[in-house]
Amino acid sequence: MTPPGTARSHRALAGCAALLVTATATAGCGYAPAAVTGKAATARSAADYGGMDALVRAAKKEGRLNVYALAPDWADYGEMIKTFEDTYGIHVNNENPGGSSQLALGAADKRRGQDRAVDALDLGTSFMRNARGKRLLAPYKVRGWRDIPAAQKQPDGSYLNNYGGYISIGCDARAVKKCPTTFAELLDPRYRNKVALNGNPSESSSAFSAIFAAALANGGSFGDVQPGLDYFKKLRQRGNFVPVESSPATIRKGETPISIDWDYLNLGYGEQLKAKGVDWRVAVPSDGPYAQYYNQGINAYAPHPAAARLWLEFLYSPRGQNIWLKGYARPALLDDMTRDGTVDKKAAARLPAVHGTPEFPTPEQEDAAKVAINEGWGEAVG
Repeated sequence: MTPPGTARSHRALAGCAALLVTATATAGCGYAPAAVTGKAATARSAADYGGMDALVRAAKKEGRLNVYALAPDWADYGEMIKTFEDTYGIHVNNENPGGSSQLALGAADKRRGQDRAVDALDLGTSFMRNARGKRLLAPYKVRGWRDIPAAQKQPDGSYLNNYGGYISIGCDARAVKKCPTTFAELLDPRYRNKVALNGNPSESSSAFSAIFAAALANGGSFGDVQPGLDYFKKLRQRGNFVPVESSPATIRKGETPISIDWDYLNLGYGEQLKAKGVDWRVAVPSDGPYAQYYNQGINAYAPHPAAARLWLEFLYSPRGQNIWLKGYARPALLDDMTRDGTVDKKAAARLPAVHGTPEFPTPEQEDAAKVAINEGWGEAVG
């Protein structure tokens, strides 16, 4: 994966056919619904369907797109959904906007063959790899496929990076006299009952990544996240950790005046909360710089296969990529758009300064970390 660059350079973060075979019931086994078939469901590109005009017509005929857990204030998904609806006249059913990657994956897995199944998935890497392992993903390559770095997409087209960011520390400067900028500072007694995460690490990719960042800041590595768990245990023992899922509402109420979260979420919260009298400041911790992408994929059981493919085409168009950029996220095609002049320069200039170059865990390291965090988180925070 291409490492994300500084605020000055604005660099981007850096069995296929088996997915569509018909599953059959066997003696002693439960029925496994077949993946959706047909021209739209088996198209691996817009060209396969006869071009964008044909894909648009088919998607409009379906008239609906099911997505899951796309919070309106998450990387500007509210504007993304509205713009897609206004452009194509397709209704987007965004179920459980406050949900997690785990819930989205579960909804896709359990609703195979149902009209309310999720059409397209936005998941953290470990959850998307799980989806591919469950044969939930239909391969598809958007028109900008060639311009996305090889390390940021799967060769079979099963899924690809969509937008990314850095783990950051958000702080209400009116409620906290000195806002922390490092993980080390968060252990200070002055932050008692003030530090929160955006969810549970076993379900939330942002919280999961916060453990990785804390591990890196405390002598750990991608192959050893225990120091990250030990750090949060110490944070809890000192009374600084708040077991409340942070959100704009909890921040406004004063319940979570400090939140460890993606920079694009914390920065977006700052815009929302300014009118509420909250001076929300954001810093990328220098002692644990950690960046990661989320990923986009199409459900092989999508009840609206043409709309799902059109949704991906829209997300990876300059228009869609710039909407994510306006939401402070670093879109996958940022480098290419910067070169060809289609980038929103004003939005790109607002990306926060970052010191150092982060590295990324291998899939095997991420899988091992997920097991360790799932098993150790409860003990760490009691």
